[in-house]
Amino acid sequence: MSTQKLSTQKPRARRSFIFTPGLRPDMYPKALASGTDIVCVELEDGIAPKDKAQARKNALALFEHPQADDGVERIVRINSMRERFGIEDVNAILASKTPPPALMMPKVRTPDEVVILDQLLTEAGHDTRLHVIIETNAGLEAAFDIAKSSPRIDALFFGGVDMAAELRCVNSYDTLLYARARVVHAAASAGLDAIDVPFLDLDDPEGMRAEAEKVRDLGFAGKGSVHPKQIAALNEVFTPSPAKIERARRIIQEFEAADTGLVVIDGKLIEKPVLRDMYRIVSIADQMEA
Repeated sequence: MSTQKLSTQKPRARRSFIFTPGLRPDMYPKALASGTDIVCVELEDGIAPKDKAQARKNALALFEHPQADDGVERIVRINSMRERFGIEDVNAILASKTPPPALMMPKVRTPDEVVILDQLLTEAGHDTRLHVIIETNAGLEAAFDIAKSSPRIDALFFGGVDMAAELRCVNSYDTLLYARARVVHAAASAGLDAIDVPFLDLDDPEGMRAEAEKVRDLGFAGKGSVHPKQIAALNEVFTPSPAKIERARRIIQEFEAADTGLVVIDGKLIEKPVLRDMYRIVSIADQMEA
């Protein structure tokens, strides 16, 4: 397992994400304009085996052109590195002169998978970031080590559908609470964001909002969507209130002025570990203003 330092990337808003198929590059601009914080170009489960090569070609072609500075994080979800399609994805990315800014790694089971991809990207001179999906029983067991396996990692994503299938349980908030909590704990241990699985029922917006509020309170920074109409509600749930934003700015200001490991605000002792969350809150506020 890698012993490299943890990610030092500036916190950013990751309240919502949506997939767009690599096979349909015409849908990419629509996804970018949907209001989401993250757009993920899909090469994995959403692409049939016969279409993998074309989807890969289309996806990489998107990044041959300069990307707009619009605040939207761009990711490509590759296939598992334990499968042929995943190896082919990685080889094509390593050979590219304009690689995607970030890759999403599905079905990760061990830290070695992340370490290997990190090393390959380093050899190729690519600055590509990594996002890791914890959606297997083995991955859940190794989540802490996976989270710390590379300084390229920015977030852990919880894959509830595959996890429920592996655990042979109902795909619901209550039955997957333990798994979700482990992902949050692992992400927090490495200073990463935790992002929750999309809510699949488009006809139950109230249910989606309720689940989003639960995972927010558990420690997740955002949640996926399966349709653009879900994004506004997700952004609202995961956007801090004006009072929280003002408090975060005040805490940051106090810490920077004091230059110590703790400060007292409104009679409450606040220690330095809370700063990352305060910076994340301010980052979301700045992104909203921009």
